[in-house]
Amino acid sequence: MNTGAPFVLRKAERKRYVMGFFSSSITILQTLVTAIGAGLGVWGVINLLEGYGNDNPGANAHVR
Repeated sequence: MNTGAPFVLRKAERKRYVMGFFSSSITILQTLVTAIGAGLGVWGVINLLEGYGNDNPGANAHVR
C-alpha cells in the first residue's frame, strides 16, 4: 500500500510499470514488422507474376 502521494510509485511499482510499457511496445513493434514483411512479400509475388503475363503483345513488336 502506498502511503505517499498518489502519483509517487515505489521502486517495485515503477519497475513493473516500465517493464509493462516496454513489453507492450515490443509486442506492437513485432506486429508492425510482421505486417510490413507480409505486405512486401505479397508485393514481391505480384511483381513476379506480372512478368509472366502475355497481356501486351505490342511489347514484343521489335521481335520478328
